[in-house]
Amino acid sequence: MAANKFKLPRLLYVLIALFLCGLAIPLVRMIVMRLEGKIPVFQLESAIHDIGTSYTLKGWAADQESGLRRVWIAILQQGKERVLFDQAFPSRGFFGGGEVQNQLVSLEINVDALGLSDGDALLRTAVWDYSYRGWWTGNRTYAEHKILIDTQPPTIDVVSRTHNLNQGGAGLAVYRVSEPGTVNGVQAGDSFFPGYAGFFSDPNLYIAFFAIPYDEGPESRLYVRATDPAGNTWKTGFAHHINPRYFKQDNIIISDAFLRRKMPEFEHALNTAKPSASLLDRFIEVNRELRKANNTTVKNVCKKSEAKLHWEGPFLRLPGSARKAGFADHRKYRYNDKKIVDEQVHLGIDLASTAHSPVPAANNGRVAFAEYLGIYGKTVLLDHGFGLFSMYAHLSQIKVARGRVVSKGDVIGFTGTTGLAGGDHLHYAMIVGHTFVNPVEWWDPNWIKHNVTDKLKAIK
Repeated sequence: MAANKFKLPRLLYVLIALFLCGLAIPLVRMIVMRLEGKIPVFQLESAIHDIGTSYTLKGWAADQESGLRRVWIAILQQGKERVLFDQAFPSRGFFGGGEVQNQLVSLEINVDALGLSDGDALLRTAVWDYSYRGWWTGNRTYAEHKILIDTQPPTIDVVSRTHNLNQGGAGLAVYRVSEPGTVNGVQAGDSFFPGYAGFFSDPNLYIAFFAIPYDEGPESRLYVRATDPAGNTWKTGFAHHINPRYFKQDNIIISDAFLRRKMPEFEHALNTAKPSASLLDRFIEVNRELRKANNTTVKNVCKKSEAKLHWEGPFLRLPGSARKAGFADHRKYRYNDKKIVDEQVHLGIDLASTAHSPVPAANNGRVAFAEYLGIYGKTVLLDHGFGLFSMYAHLSQIKVARGRVVSKGDVIGFTGTTGLAGGDHLHYAMIVGHTFVNPVEWWDPNWIKHNVTDKLKAIK
C-alpha cells in the first residue's frame, strides 16, 4: 500500500508536463511566426521625377505576413523635412499581428502650402510591420526618390503665321516649346492633335497637323498646349480664320433585295441582334453599332504615326473615277423609299470607275492596316507621317501587307463591294490624328503649297 502513494504524484507530473508541452509547442510556433523577416512593401503607382504646383501621390503599402504597423512619407529639401503622411494601424494583440495587410495611400502635395521651392528634393517613404524583429519594432522598408520641384510652365512660340482653315478641313501649325519632354499639340474644340519633333534640326521645334471637325464651325476654340513632366501647362492662341462649310443632305434607299444580298456578310459581327431579328433590324445594328466600332478601330490605328514626312505633292485620286458621294454628306436611310430608319454622316468620298479597278496609293507611306473591317469591308490604311493617314475601303482584293512601305501610284488593291457597299466603288478618306477630314484639300496642289509646303520651307 505504501508503494502506491508515490505512483499518483508521478502520473500527475507526467500529465502536467504533457499539458505544458501542449501549450509550449504552439506558443513557440507562434513566436517563431511573429519573428518572420519578410519586409513590408511600399509601391508607388507610377515613378515620380517632377512635381509641379500640385501633385497627387498614389501608392500601395502591403504586408501579408504580420500586417502593417505604420506608413510614413516625407519630402526633404535643403535640410528641412516636411511630413506628408504618417499613419499607424491597429494590432490584433500580442500574438495576432496587424489588422491591416493592404493600404492604398493617396495624398495631395501642394508645393506652396508646404513651403517648397523649385529645385532638387528627396521623397522619403518608410513602412513598418508587426513582426517581433528589431526588438518588437518590426521589419522596415525605407526608400528615397530623387525628385525635382518645378512650378514654372513651358512657354510656346507659334512660328507659323498663316492658318486659313475650312470647316471639316485640315491645317498645320509650327511652334517652339521652351523645354524638352513636354506633351504638346494643337487643341481644336474638344479634340487634341499631338505635335511631333524631328522635321527640323531644332529639337524644340514641333509641327502639328490638326483638323476642324465637320460639325464645328468658325467659333471653334483653337490654341497650342504644352504640359511639362511636372504637370505645368501653358496655352497660347494663334491667328487663324475658319471658313464655314455646308454639307449635302442625301437619301439612301434600303430595299429588301439589298438587305438579302448584304446582311449575310455581317452575321459574324451581329452580337446584340436576336436570331429572329428582321433583316432591317440587323441592318440598323450594323449601320449604327458596327460603324461606331469600326471607326474606333480606325482611330486607334491612327494614334501611332511615324515622325517622318513620307509624302510629297498632291495626293492621287482614283484614275478615271466619278464622285458618287461627298465628304460629310448627312445621310438619311429610307426603307423601301418611305420610312427613315437611320441617319449617319459619310466620312469620306465615294469614287466609282470600272469594276475591280486598280487602286493606287495616293502618296508615299507605310501600310498601317490591311484587313477586313466591318462596314468598310477589305480596307487599307496608309501612314504618311506626323499623324496623316489615307484610307481605302470596300476593296475586292488587298495587295499589300501591314508594315510595307509603298510609293505614290503603287497598286494597293482593287475596288469592290465588300462591307456595306451597294455597288463597286472606292471609299476614300483622309484622317488627321483621329479625325476624318475633307480629302478634296489633299488633291489640290495649290492648297498643299499654301498650307503645308510653303509654310515648312519658310521656317526651315
